[in-house]
Amino acid sequence: QVSLVESGGDSVQAGGSLRLSCATSESPVSSYCITWFRQAPGKERERVAAVDSRTSTTYYADSVKGRFAISGDNAKNTLSLQMNSLEPEDTAMYYCAAGPAGGPARYCSPNYWGQGTQVTVSS
Repeated sequence: QVSLVESGGDSVQAGGSLRLSCATSESPVSSYCITWFRQAPGKERERVAAVDSRTSTTYYADSVKGRFAISGDNAKNTLSLQMNSLEPEDTAMYYCAAGPAGGPARYCSPNYWGQGTQVTVSS
């Protein structure tokens, strides 16, 4: 059983930045394929970004390419999502999820989920 805890969500103005963190109970974080999802009220869950350290692959949704960056810190058992140039459309609950590593990051299949952290971007 892997425990995931997200943090870093906040309310910011459009154009601002936030850094979300996902702390895992297992080490190293590179043992897993980690995905960030988001879900806004009334909308379907969206796969935002993912990383599989075993295959050295990453994935970014078209809506966040060039603005978001995913990175890991094995020493701290954390994975971060740096979000720049935030837009009101980025407002959502953000979740990190972990699944088996070893394939393309865009196809990560999570087995474990965090509770989420809220990001609100005002215009």
